[in-house]
Amino acid sequence: MDKNTILGFVLMFFIIIGFSYLNKPSQEQFDATKEQKRLNDSIALASNLQKEADLKSDSIASFHAESGDSATALTSDSTDSKMKFGAFSSLASGENTHTTFENDLFELTMSSKGGRIASVRLKKFVTGDSLPLILFEEETSKFGFTFFTSDSRLVNTEDLYFKEIPSGNPLKFIYRLAVTDSSWMDFIYTLKKNDYKLSFEIKGKNMDQVMQSNNNILDFNWAMKMRQQEKGRTFEERYSVLNYKYVADEVDKLNAAKDDNEKIANTLKWVSFKDQFFACIAIADKGFTSNNLSSKVEEKTSPYIKSYDMTSSVDFDIRGSQNTKMEFYFGPIKHALLKSYDKGIAKDNQLDLDKIVPLGGKIIRWANTGIILPMFDLFGKFISNYGVIILLMTLVIKLLIFPFTYKSYMSSAKMRVLQPQIQEINDKFPGTERAAERSQATMNLYRQVGVSPMGGCLPMLFQMPILFAMYSFFPSSIELRQQSFLWAHDLSSYDAIITWSGNIPLVTKYFGNHISLFCLLMTITNIIYTNISMKTQPTNNQMPGMKTMMYMMPVMFLFMFNQYASGLSFYFFISTLITIIQTYAIRATINEDKLLAQLNENKKKPVKKSGFAARLEQAQKEQQKMLKEQQKNKRK
Repeated sequence: MDKNTILGFVLMFFIIIGFSYLNKPSQEQFDATKEQKRLNDSIALASNLQKEADLKSDSIASFHAESGDSATALTSDSTDSKMKFGAFSSLASGENTHTTFENDLFELTMSSKGGRIASVRLKKFVTGDSLPLILFEEETSKFGFTFFTSDSRLVNTEDLYFKEIPSGNPLKFIYRLAVTDSSWMDFIYTLKKNDYKLSFEIKGKNMDQVMQSNNNILDFNWAMKMRQQEKGRTFEERYSVLNYKYVADEVDKLNAAKDDNEKIANTLKWVSFKDQFFACIAIADKGFTSNNLSSKVEEKTSPYIKSYDMTSSVDFDIRGSQNTKMEFYFGPIKHALLKSYDKGIAKDNQLDLDKIVPLGGKIIRWANTGIILPMFDLFGKFISNYGVIILLMTLVIKLLIFPFTYKSYMSSAKMRVLQPQIQEINDKFPGTERAAERSQATMNLYRQVGVSPMGGCLPMLFQMPILFAMYSFFPSSIELRQQSFLWAHDLSSYDAIITWSGNIPLVTKYFGNHISLFCLLMTITNIIYTNISMKTQPTNNQMPGMKTMMYMMPVMFLFMFNQYASGLSFYFFISTLITIIQTYAIRATINEDKLLAQLNENKKKPVKKSGFAARLEQAQKEQQKMLKEQQKNKRK
C-alpha cells in the first residue's frame, strides 16, 4: 500500500473518529445562571412549604374525622378549598375516573382529573422485552393549563376534576370543566382513523365571569419521563432528545448527553419529547410563547431514559369566540411518515417533523434522504426480509462507488510500479537537508508519467458521504427495529453472542458487556483486507509503525461498533467482503509490466504545467535557495 493510499486510510479513520465525536450530542456547559438556580430553589422551597401546609391541613381534618367531629373536618376542607380555588373550589374534589379512547394505531387512557391524556399505548409496537409499548403513564407525566381567577387565585387544571360530555362520535372525546351553569371550559380531543396525530381544542364559554378579564393566554405545562423501550440503553439514551422548531425557521434541540434547559423568547411551532424510535410532539396552531424547556438524563439503573419538561404559553379567548387549537403526535419516528404531514403545504408553513430523525448534517442528510432512504423504501416494497434488503443495498452502493474504487486501486498500482524509480530519487537526495530537492524530483516524476499523488486519496473522500450516511441511517431506522436476520434478533441493536455481568472499568463503558457477532466478523474481514493490501506494498519497510497502525484500526472499529446496530456491522462486513473480491478481480486484469511501460512512455510526451504546478515548483526552488544560503552561513 503506497504512502498516499495509507494517508487516505488514516485520513478516513480520523474523519470517522471526528464524525463519531461530532455526532454525539454536544457537551456544552450548562447555561443556567446562579440567579436562575436561586429562583428555582426558592420556588422549590415555596412548593415544599405548601405541601407541608397541605399535609398539616389533611392531618387536622383526619384527626377531627376520627374524633367524630365530621362537621369540623368538612368545614376545614371546604374552607381550604375555597381559599385556594375560589370559584373553582367545587371542582377541586371528586373521583378520578379513566376512560379508554382509541383508533387503529394507539389507545389513549383519559383521566377526569385534569381532563387529560393519562397514558398512550401504541398498538403495533412492543418493547424490547415484548411488553406493551406505553409512551408515558399518568404517574410520571404532567399536563395542565394555569390561569388566574377573577379574584386573583392561581389555578391549574391538573388539580381540577372534569366531567365527560357525550359527543356522539367514537373518535371525539370531550371533557368539561363546568364552573357554573353558564361558565365552562371544554377540552376536546379528536382522533383520525389510521393516524398518529390527534387534534386538541380548548373552548371557553363565559369564562370572563370567573377568570381575570384581561387574560388572553394560558400557561401550558407538559412533562413526562420517557421509559426505556429498547434492548440497548447506550444508543437509546444518545438518540433521546428534546427537539423544537421555531415558527417558519429551523429545528433545534437540547443537549442529549447531559441535563440541559433553555429559555426561548421566540415563538415555537412545536416541541418534541423523543426516545430512539418514538416521539410525543405538541404542535400549537399559533405557536408556543415564553418557552422554558428542560431535559434531564435519568440514572443508569432507572427504567426511564430521560425526563422532559416544557412550560409555555398559548393563546386563549376568554369569551369563547375562538378556540385554542393544538395537535399532538404520538407515534414512531419514521421519516416517510413524518415527511408526509408536509405534503401540499407551503415551505414556510411546513412542520418539518422529519427533522427529528437523526440522519446527519446537511451533506450526510442529503445522502440519506436522496440515495439511501429511497433505495431502502424501494426494496422494502418487494422484499420483507431486511437482512436481504441490506445485502442488496450494499451491492448497489458498491456498484455506484466502483469507479472511485477502481481509480483508487489504479493509483495505488501506478505508485507501486514506480517505487524503484522513487527509491532512486531517495538515494540520490538523501538526508533531511535535501528533502526539498527530493520532493521536487518526486513531483517531477509524477508529472512526467501522468500520476496524481492524491489519486488514491480523493476517491476515498468522495465515498465519505455514503459511509457516514449509512453510519447515521441504521441506528435511526425504525424499519429495522425488532427485525431478525440469521442470528440477529434486532437489526437496530447489537447481536450479542457472548455476554457477561459486572462492570469492567472502561471496557463496559466503551465496549459493553457483550460481543456482537456481526461486529466481530466485520473486524476479521477488515484485518484480512488490510493484510491483503499491505502484502503488495513495497513501502512497508520504510514505515513499520504505519503498518502496525493499519492493523490496529480494525481492532478499534470493534470497540466503536460493538454496541451499534447489527445492521450497520452487517453492512460493513458485506461491503468489506465485496471489496476483497473487487481487489482480486481488478488485480487479475492489470498487467503491471505493461502499466510501467505505459508510464515510462508518458515521459516522452511534453508535459504542460498547470498554474498551480508552476507556482509549486517556483516555491520549491525558493525553498532550495533558502536552504543553500542557510548552509553557507553555517559554514562561515
